[in-house]
Amino acid sequence: MLTIGSIVLGVTDVARATAFWTRALGYVPREEPEDDWVVLVPAAGSGPRLSLGHSETPVQPHPRVHLDLYAGDAADQAAEVERLVSLGARRVDWDRYPPDADFVVLADPDGNRFCVIDTAHG
Repeated sequence: MLTIGSIVLGVTDVARATAFWTRALGYVPREEPEDDWVVLVPAAGSGPRLSLGHSETPVQPHPRVHLDLYAGDAADQAAEVERLVSLGARRVDWDRYPPDADFVVLADPDGNRFCVIDTAHG
């Protein structure tokens, strides 16, 4: 049986992406980062790995694959969005929000889109 070993994001600057995602998620490098590759793991133990690999491919405005980060409720979501923005994320003017969205679309410093989800939303 297969399992997901790591989620991989293409980035233009591995060091910058490592700095952002380690602070955003509380992850640490599994081993010493290379100039073009790093695997991040949860500092607290188990959870999905996030690998960052150098890429020259342009960011997709509507990516087919992205990360969903879960927040406990609307207040937690708002606080996490502000924290992530203070770390270097930016808000995305998303043209596909439904009327009562439970998610906020952000982009990391490389422009990779991700969502912060209010998991208590009806």
